[in-house]
Amino acid sequence: MSEKTRAEQLAIFGGTPAFSEADSLHVGRPNVGDTKRLLDRIAGAIEQRRLTNDGPFVRELERRLTEILDVPYCVAVGSGTLGLQVAARSLGLQGEVIVPSLTFVATAHALEWMGIRPVFGDVDPDSLGLDPRAAMKLVTARTSAILGVHLWGRPCRVEELQSVAADRGLRLLLDAAHAFACTRGAVPIARFGDATVFSFHATKIVNAFEGGAIATRDAELAARARLVRNFGFAGYDEVVCLGINGKMSEASAAMALTSLESLDEFLAANRRNYDVYREALAGLPGVGLLAPGTGDGWNHHYVALEIDPPVAGLDRDHVLSVLWAERIFARRYFHPGCHRMEPYASREPDAGRRLPVTERVLARVLLLPTGTAVRSRDAAAVAAIVRTAVVHASAVRTRLAAARSDAAPETPAPPST
Repeated sequence: MSEKTRAEQLAIFGGTPAFSEADSLHVGRPNVGDTKRLLDRIAGAIEQRRLTNDGPFVRELERRLTEILDVPYCVAVGSGTLGLQVAARSLGLQGEVIVPSLTFVATAHALEWMGIRPVFGDVDPDSLGLDPRAAMKLVTARTSAILGVHLWGRPCRVEELQSVAADRGLRLLLDAAHAFACTRGAVPIARFGDATVFSFHATKIVNAFEGGAIATRDAELAARARLVRNFGFAGYDEVVCLGINGKMSEASAAMALTSLESLDEFLAANRRNYDVYREALAGLPGVGLLAPGTGDGWNHHYVALEIDPPVAGLDRDHVLSVLWAERIFARRYFHPGCHRMEPYASREPDAGRRLPVTERVLARVLLLPTGTAVRSRDAAAVAAIVRTAVVHASAVRTRLAAARSDAAPETPAPPST
């Protein structure tokens, strides 16, 4: 693949796309691991006719997770969203919960679905996690908890959020959907708060096809979560509380175990691609990669590019259009923000006025493809296209404006990953 350095080589000017349809790049292409090992595990589950209901693979996974996350209790669940709901129910949350809008909408929906109102707080400009000062100002008599998010694997300010929660008598729940294998300083991320919820969705660094886990140091909370995830059953015919079917299947646990066995490989691929992007984009005006906090451990699973329009000469959406034309399906995570989605937008249409940092980030950040499906040369090609677009910013702006006025063909939608 030859590197594109001239404007006329870009696909928006009629050049051949950098990638074919078959080889197109996507954010969140699943890591797979050892397929034979996975299929052997699933075949064993089928042979034993043990497919769900707290089977041996689920129990093995929970044991492995306690070791890796350095917590005494892990409760496997059917998805990260279910994990948030089971944890919220087990913690007795109600009324209102303070949460950032700069997150996947499932964070807010998990609460709203249970009749708990998410109250959106702004993020701080460094961690891009919930700003503890903003959270403190939003606490009312109806607040039962703070829900922090470790966005793109970068730890939020957990120590300060814990202090706010303790001072106000609130629970602290943490959404670590992006943060498996991450640390705050040298401390594993699951050791903060009342509970931390992980996602093992297919797009995550460790996946279970679909799945999640609740990690906690609280024995009573873990016991309640086990009841809630299984309809409230405490015995064969004994239901002791309201519950739901939040269980993880044996097939999903088999995938998660197989994925864990390749975790070092996945981490290495992420770090390799991140380093390629970082080096290739170094010094490019108005363009930078978000980095982990000093001393924090990071899985590098999300490569977030920040575009400063006045300096770069292009805005984030210009760069997105250039990349999509090359069949590089970068993503605007998490545009346009939970507060601009329903049902929240109708309920509080002016929420953006008190979320200035959130609004700025949502307009400037673009996630680039990475993971084991992306080779070093692919990452280098993506970076070269971004660099060429910025170097020729004026011509790119003019071309894209003309394409819009000429009713350019509809941009293809990326796969649902």
